[in-house]
Amino acid sequence: MEHANIQIFIATVVMSFLILYKIFSARAGKDIYIRRIPGLTEIDEAVGRATEMGRPMLFHPGVGDFTQIGTLAAMGVLGYVAKLGAKMGTKLITITAIPIVVPVAQDVIRQAYASEGRSDMFDPEDVRFLAAGNDQLALASAALMKQEQTASHFYFGQYDYTSLLFTEPGQHHGAIQIAGTNDYFQIPFFIASCDYTVIGEELLAASAYLTREATMLGSLIGQDYGKIIILVVILIGTLVMTFGTPAARQLFDTIVGTYK
Repeated sequence: MEHANIQIFIATVVMSFLILYKIFSARAGKDIYIRRIPGLTEIDEAVGRATEMGRPMLFHPGVGDFTQIGTLAAMGVLGYVAKLGAKMGTKLITITAIPIVVPVAQDVIRQAYASEGRSDMFDPEDVRFLAAGNDQLALASAALMKQEQTASHFYFGQYDYTSLLFTEPGQHHGAIQIAGTNDYFQIPFFIASCDYTVIGEELLAASAYLTREATMLGSLIGQDYGKIIILVVILIGTLVMTFGTPAARQLFDTIVGTYK
């Protein structure tokens, strides 16, 4: 393998150690700090608002299938929203244009309701395949908002040009809207049309942030420490290669290795 050198081996060992160390630390009950992410923190407020108004919630897990990491992250958020809805007795409607998402979303919601002792709330018809295309689904969701009088909308996952088609009707409808995507091109549209936006990698950290599950928290923090180390090495390398002597450059190249 082209990059299977001693430097890559050391980096792999260090990353694995950091992740495992943080996982075991979290399992041992040590306090793990994650900065506050407003878009995720306000999910509780959005569910509470729908409960107070006696109106249902709407969840859309993006336009990607399960080959997209954003869709997998959205399932974690869906489970959390469903649990809150079960606690408060608030109906949750999930919409999608991707057939394979339907049974998975149904299973996520079913498990969330069961974990709160509210299996009676689960209705498979609340996960709706409304259209085969995202454009048509956006139009159908606008009609659904009016029909069901939804109070809180959640848009998490992978999105394309249809992002604004989904969120603008909800803004006119007066619903509280929270969106999150790892597609940076769609973030400006969410910021303009939603109350709170989860930006980029914040979406990938959502499950750990919301559930506070030890393994996910430790893995997340360990990866962040690894990123910090990589950034420090890049910064040192930039300074050495820009301002260093030939001997210093040669030493750094010997230690870190040359990327091919």
